[in-house]
Amino acid sequence: MDKHTQTLRWTQMLQAKKKLEDHQFQVDLFPTQKECLEYLKGLLKDQVSVSVGGSMTLFETGIIDFLENNQDIHYLDRYHSDHPHEIYHAALSCDYFLTSTNAVTMTGELYNVDGNGNRVAAMIYGPEHVLVIAGSNKLVKDLQAAQDRVKTLAAPANCVRLNKDNPCTKIGYCADCQLPTRICSAAVTLQRSHVPGRIHVLLINEDLGY
Repeated sequence: MDKHTQTLRWTQMLQAKKKLEDHQFQVDLFPTQKECLEYLKGLLKDQVSVSVGGSMTLFETGIIDFLENNQDIHYLDRYHSDHPHEIYHAALSCDYFLTSTNAVTMTGELYNVDGNGNRVAAMIYGPEHVLVIAGSNKLVKDLQAAQDRVKTLAAPANCVRLNKDNPCTKIGYCADCQLPTRICSAAVTLQRSHVPGRIHVLLINEDLGY
C-alpha cells in the first residue's frame, strides 16, 4: 500500500471509528500490525484466559504465535486440541476472545459469516471481552457492500484455504451451494455492543486477512 492510499485509508478509519463508537463499540486505530501486537502484549497478561476465532489476520499479525508462546496467559488453543469443539464451548466463558471480522461498515456495523457458528456466538455473548482485529482493507460502505465482500472474496478465499471443493473456488464467487462442505451457515450483523465497550475493535492501517 503506497503512502497516498495509507492516508486515504486512515481518513476512512477515523470516520468508521466515530460510527462504531456511536454504537457503543470501543475502537482503537493502529498504523501498523506491529503496534497493534505490542498493545495486545501489554493487555493480555496476569493469567487471563484467552481464546480465538478462526482468522488469518491473527496469524498474519503474529498474534497466534504470541498466544502460543506466552506463559503469562491461559490460552485455550483450538488449533492444537484433539477436541476443538470442547475449546469452542470453553471459549464462551473466557476473559478475552480474539477474532477478526469479515467486514466493518462505514455506518458502524460488523458483518460476519460463519460455518460452525462458534466465532459469531462468542462475539455475541459469553466472553467478558471481545477483541476484533481487522485490517483497513475490510472497511466497506454499508451492509450490502459487506455481504458482497463475503460472497466475492472472503468466502471463496477461505474455501480455497480450507481445501473445500465448493463451486466458489472454481468460479470465484458464491453460488449459494447446499453442499456438506459449505462454510456459510450463519450470517450475523453486530449493530451495537450491548454492553458498552465489551466489543473492542482494533483497526490496523494495513491489508490483512480476507
